[in-house]
This record gives sequence, structure tokens and C-alpha cells, in this order.
Amino acid sequence: MAFRSRKPGFLPLALLAAMILAAPFLCAQAAGRFLGTITAISGTTLTVKTDAGEVHQVEVPASATLKRVEPGQKDLSSATTIQFSDLSTGDRVLVRIDPGSTGATAQAAMIVAIKQADVAAKQQQEREEWQRNGLGGLVKSVDAASGVIVLTAGAGPTTRTVTIHTTKSTVLKRYAPGSVRFDDAQPAPIDAIHAGDQLRARGQKSADGSELTADAVVSGSFRNISGTVTSVDAANSTLVVKDLASKKQVTVQVTHDSQMRRLPERMAQMLAARLNGGAAGGQGRGNGGVQQAGAPSGPGNARLDQQPGNGGGSGRGQWAGQNGGAGGLGGGDPQQMLNRAPAIQLSDLQKGEAVMLVSTEGTSEMTAITLLAGVEPLLQAPASQNLLSNWSMGGGGGAEAGADAQ
Repeated sequence: MAFRSRKPGFLPLALLAAMILAAPFLCAQAAGRFLGTITAISGTTLTVKTDAGEVHQVEVPASATLKRVEPGQKDLSSATTIQFSDLSTGDRVLVRIDPGSTGATAQAAMIVAIKQADVAAKQQQEREEWQRNGLGGLVKSVDAASGVIVLTAGAGPTTRTVTIHTTKSTVLKRYAPGSVRFDDAQPAPIDAIHAGDQLRARGQKSADGSELTADAVVSGSFRNISGTVTSVDAANSTLVVKDLASKKQVTVQVTHDSQMRRLPERMAQMLAARLNGGAAGGQGRGNGGVQQAGAPSGPGNARLDQQPGNGGGSGRGQWAGQNGGAGGLGGGDPQQMLNRAPAIQLSDLQKGEAVMLVSTEGTSEMTAITLLAGVEPLLQAPASQNLLSNWSMGGGGGAEAGADAQ
């Protein structure tokens, strides 16, 4: 949610990043062959790290067959023959070991490669496709028999209902438990989607954007937390947050896929006013304090996009043109405003400051997908509770990035 975008990220969504190499003949890893990324080349020896973290060294003799395929290619019918010198670190390769090799280092009989540059180009193409033809939000209802999913999209006064139509050809994927990476998403039936999940779909939109016939759908159950920072451990990439809803301490792991930003005070006030339906420069009108406004935590307040989809948020353009473009802050669109907030590091967070975050599910430990600091005005805006859910799926990156995994 988009959705890798690793990434939707959404994201990062990072990412954000996607497993777009998905030709079936590259997916299986069996005895005598392995799939991974070239991490080093020395003479005629490759070092390949698999997705599972295993490291293999393989000698590539002159007799080995070397082929290059494009991302998404289903077989070798259009593969081109390459030379060993054409291989580079970062390339994805499927290596088939010569069963007759007897040396200390295994010898390759065949290598099928996807160039890193081709992967990057495909990812960019996929991201743009999700941006043009994708939308997302929180699942309101699912009718598995008819293949219809109803979403609530947007936040505050722009909240609207969107109907997603799926067919037998729609690619349905779901984020793996505890994962923020789009490339970990696995095929899942429509009845795995539940109310409160975050979902992003790509396909043919109706003229008014209220319906979409989906080519691809990615969904997941995530958790929204509003709270105050109790401690920060930059060395171990963790922080402890007191959840304002449950009043419990939760430990949050921050990874390279986590997206972290800080809202400038003026932007936070403007965004709170937008969510409350007020003027661009107004203060948030919530009459509850921070304690009252904390979004309930739990799977019912879900997220997702990253992800997939970087920059293709469901709310994009809804605020455009109001109040003269809101001083250049994305036309006042909440999703674009969040995108423009400065990125921060874990060490920038201070004890006692308020944060909003979207994370993997968990009771006392979880992994951050999106974390937003400088949110005090937002915590007084009830509509903010779903703000990050829509953003991390469709507008800001996160896992999800948003590349298609077909």
C-alpha cells in the first residue's frame, strides 16, 4: 500500500519497493538453484545473497549459459544471451548449479539475470500506474459473493465512499503479518479482507471517482497509535510510546522502511483546521485535549501503500484551489501537505513530545510504518485518526510503495 513501493510503503514507501521480478520461473528456490541479488563479483566468481539472507558463492565458467530477461517476463522465449562482463552488483539472478561440479566452489550451469536498471525502470512505471489509476482507504464492508468492497477514503470534510469491484482476474494480495514490505505481500482471497483493514486498488475509475473496477488490490490490517514519546533508543532503533487510548507503553521498532516526518507548527495548525472544516489559517477546533483525541488503537484503525503507491493518495487534489493554494503547501491537500513535511531521524525525537504513527499489529511491540511528529494540533482534530492510514497507503510512501507484484 502500493501498493513497496517497499516502502505503499505506503511507505515506502519507502516505499517504498515491490517484487516485480515475478516471472514464475524465477520464484521457486529448489535444490541445485537459488534466487538472489549479486553483492560482489571477483574474477569469475559471483557472491549472491538470497531473499532469505543466505550467501552463496558460485564460479561461472565459460561454458555456463547466461541469459537476460525483462522484469515480469514469463519464460525464456524472448531472453537475450549476455556475457559474464554484462553482470553487475545489484542485478537479480537465478543461478542453476552444474550437478557435475566437484570443486570447493559450486559452478553455475546457467544464470538468468534481471538487470538492476530494468528493475528500477519497471518499479517507476508501476508507481506511476498506481498514481494514475489507484485509490485507497479503509474498508467499510466486503461482499465476497459479489466481489464488491466498500471503502471510506479521505479525512475530515472530504471523507467519501468508494466502491471497488473485483473480478476473477483481479490480483488480490495481502501484507504478511508483521511486515511493512510490499514485496512480502502474498496472494489472498477476498474473504481475507475485513472491515477496518486498509486497502488500495488499481484499475479503471468511474468519471466521478466513486467506483473502480480493480486489476489489482493489496490490503492489510495495521494499527494507528497516538501517544507521547517515553524514551528513544537510537542505537537499537526503537522508541517507547505511551498509547493515549490504552494508556499502555508500546515499544516501536524503526527500520529503514519506516517513514518519519515532522510537521512544522504552521502546517500542523493548517492541517488541523482543514480536517475540522475550518479556514486555512485557523487553529484546530477540537475541544478535547490530547488525551481525549487519541485515536483508538487496534486493528479497526488500520493502515496501509505504501502503500503501495507513492504520491497517489486517495485524497489528492481534494483541497486543491482552496485559499489560494495554502501558501504552496500542496494546495492544502492533507496528503500533499504530509508529503512535504520534513523527514526526520529517530534521534530527532524528544521525550514527552506527541507522535502519531501507523504500525504493524502487536500488543507491546510493533514496527513503525509511518511516524509523524509535531502533531499536537492534530490530536485535537477527531478526523485526524484516519489521516495517516490514507496517507501511508496512498500518498506518502511506506511499504508500498505501490508497484504491482504481478
